[in-house]
Amino acid sequence: MKIQQLKPYAVNVSEKTNWFFLKIETNDGLAGWGEASLSGGWEENQVLNCKRLAEMIAGKTVDEALPLLTVFPHAVGGLVWNSILSAAEMALMDIKARAAGVPIHRLFGAPLRDTIRVYGNINRATNDRSPAGFAALARDRAAQGYTAFKLAPFDGVYWADMNDAEVKKKYRHALDCIFAVRDAAGPDAGVLIDCHWRFDEPTALQLLRDLAPAKLFWAECLTSERAEHHPVLDRVRRAAEDMGVLVAGGERQIGVMGFEPLLRGKLLDVVMPDIKYTGGYTGMLAVAERAHEFGVKFSPHNPTGPVCNMASLHACSLVPNFLILERQSEGSVYDEIIIGDHPKLVNGSYAVPHGPGLGITLNEDALKARPPVKPRGESTADPRLG
Repeated sequence: MKIQQLKPYAVNVSEKTNWFFLKIETNDGLAGWGEASLSGGWEENQVLNCKRLAEMIAGKTVDEALPLLTVFPHAVGGLVWNSILSAAEMALMDIKARAAGVPIHRLFGAPLRDTIRVYGNINRATNDRSPAGFAALARDRAAQGYTAFKLAPFDGVYWADMNDAEVKKKYRHALDCIFAVRDAAGPDAGVLIDCHWRFDEPTALQLLRDLAPAKLFWAECLTSERAEHHPVLDRVRRAAEDMGVLVAGGERQIGVMGFEPLLRGKLLDVVMPDIKYTGGYTGMLAVAERAHEFGVKFSPHNPTGPVCNMASLHACSLVPNFLILERQSEGSVYDEIIIGDHPKLVNGSYAVPHGPGLGITLNEDALKARPPVKPRGESTADPRLG
């Protein structure tokens, strides 16, 4: 069973979002899917990196190719290259599982749970960025079966600009949006916020105090995770703990090597590795295992398409320290491109997939019918964030 062809597919989802999928085919007719979706319109670069990867692995067996797909934080190609390596690992594991006639999670062991709790990321799908707009989408997702909701309403907010009257107004508007979602979701629902590293220590602490009545499930990416800011992150996490709020983060870290300083420093309550650039299944599970050793919860970053969603379900089924999985819905494209049986959302959870391989494939004609566009309205376009 040798690798014969690698096919990239860049797919438009909305004016804000493109998805990027990778199909690997073998000489005996088997095929597997991976996903490498990134924010910000990097698809042309990803296609070029797919050509580079194809040259590396063409003609090799699956087992010969897998060691070549190890990700490193210091890779010259950064997230773009690591996303392609991770997608290829996903695709090859899909092939291995299909060849064995088992779901992907069985390649790693027996699942520890039958269902995976998810939260609905309503941020990108909220075009009406008013408190009423966020609240309406939270109610809609609650009707679909979600029991927890995440939003990132801090458009145009950054700590260094907080003396500006307009930025202060945007900050107050964000608070109103969060309280509106809490009211719409009800007292028992989980409300999560994503801050995209917009705050420093004083403003992060003020945010936590301002939102105390909202009883947040967690605050994500409150402050910068760069090494020089680790003391700040440590103090903010301790303050959040006193307020009963979990601090989550790490979505852009690569592999165990990238997460190690955050884990050793006990800087997060919840780590959020992303399967599409932290090394696929192998990398995700290695991060989860290391986090478990430090008593840190595991909750994958997953604001992407159906391949990553299904892949993350497989990974989450195996992890003892699993907390909750992200699920982003943005229009109808998700369902339109799937071939196979996707788990149904029941009481805020998905069943663990049990079909062979990933459990679904993608409709290539549907993918081709939606060429990528230059994304607009990217919420993390400010280069100071990170």
